[in-house]
Amino acid sequence: MSSEVDTPTVASSVFGAGAEHEQVMFCSDQASGLRAIIAVYSTALGPALGGTRFHAYPDEASALADALALSRAMAYKAACAGLDLGGGKAVILGDPSRDKSEALLRAYGRFVASLGGRYITACDVGTYVEDMDVVARETRWATGRSPAHGGSGDSGVLTAYGVFQGMRACARHRWGTPELTGRRVAVSGVGKVGQRLVEHLVDAGAAVLVGDTDPAAVRRVLARHPEVRAVTDPGELIRADVDIYAPCALGGVLTPDVVPQMRAGIVCGGANNQLADPGVAKVLADAGVLYAPDFVVNAGGLIQVADEIEGYSPERARARAGRIFDTTGDVLRLAEAEGVTPEVAAGRFARRRMADIGRLRGILVPDRQLP
Repeated sequence: MSSEVDTPTVASSVFGAGAEHEQVMFCSDQASGLRAIIAVYSTALGPALGGTRFHAYPDEASALADALALSRAMAYKAACAGLDLGGGKAVILGDPSRDKSEALLRAYGRFVASLGGRYITACDVGTYVEDMDVVARETRWATGRSPAHGGSGDSGVLTAYGVFQGMRACARHRWGTPELTGRRVAVSGVGKVGQRLVEHLVDAGAAVLVGDTDPAAVRRVLARHPEVRAVTDPGELIRADVDIYAPCALGGVLTPDVVPQMRAGIVCGGANNQLADPGVAKVLADAGVLYAPDFVVNAGGLIQVADEIEGYSPERARARAGRIFDTTGDVLRLAEAEGVTPEVAAGRFARRRMADIGRLRGILVPDRQLP
């Protein structure tokens, strides 16, 4: 088992695209097949918390780019959510359906433990609460665990709830009311988060259109909600005649090419890093589309797993996730007041908090064990 932190690959990445990051660690255990990258963007507000994505990346460079982008988003997400946590992310290279094993997960847990609490892991695409229970056999820095082990279970529960609250805030900003009754909403991706978002929308009286690359996921939603309509090609949803478009699968779906084809007035979804590049935020604004920054509205899952650190309280975690409604509204008003896009405003909001609170570490306090 080895951890390579001084290789030319890491150096060129860290002093290039990843120069803002505090730490990037490459992890390898040949016997179990583990190849992973842990990226710590910032610990200004506290330990870096972020999920572990298990994905069949085409190459190591793609995995590194994903880890760097996701960890930065996690830092901003924690800051906007008012948490005393920094941002990090881990990616495991491989096909989870084929490569995941107890030995691999435990080897990964050892690497997490080696960081001494600078990074706390949780679930993400390709990993589940059962996996975190295995990882936790090698480290105490694992959240998103099963209720049987004192955890909160699937973080998709509060992620979806937070997105719903962010959507209500966007509706109030755009149409003067947070009510979604009669609004047409397209949900792209009905996995952990999307399927639960559909439930909130149906209960709110919205007309819902769904799509997913997995037909079985769509069938499960339709069986539960026969009033929901579906498309065979989820790519159609971004051009659908709806009021709100909710991307809830993988990121990068909002590109300069697709924005002119959009008919939705609001984009608000659970996927991470929805913008293919930062400039798309301005393209959306110029097209009259109100974009809810993903790291603001999808923070419910982070809030949920972070609550486990204190000893999980469902009521406390849900109340905190409910405040995403207020945070989203604050960001949209800040964007309007400063004449910038919501993405820029949210970034400023996060950086200001990281700077204001992070600087307090310069005020030295004695060790509690000292007289």
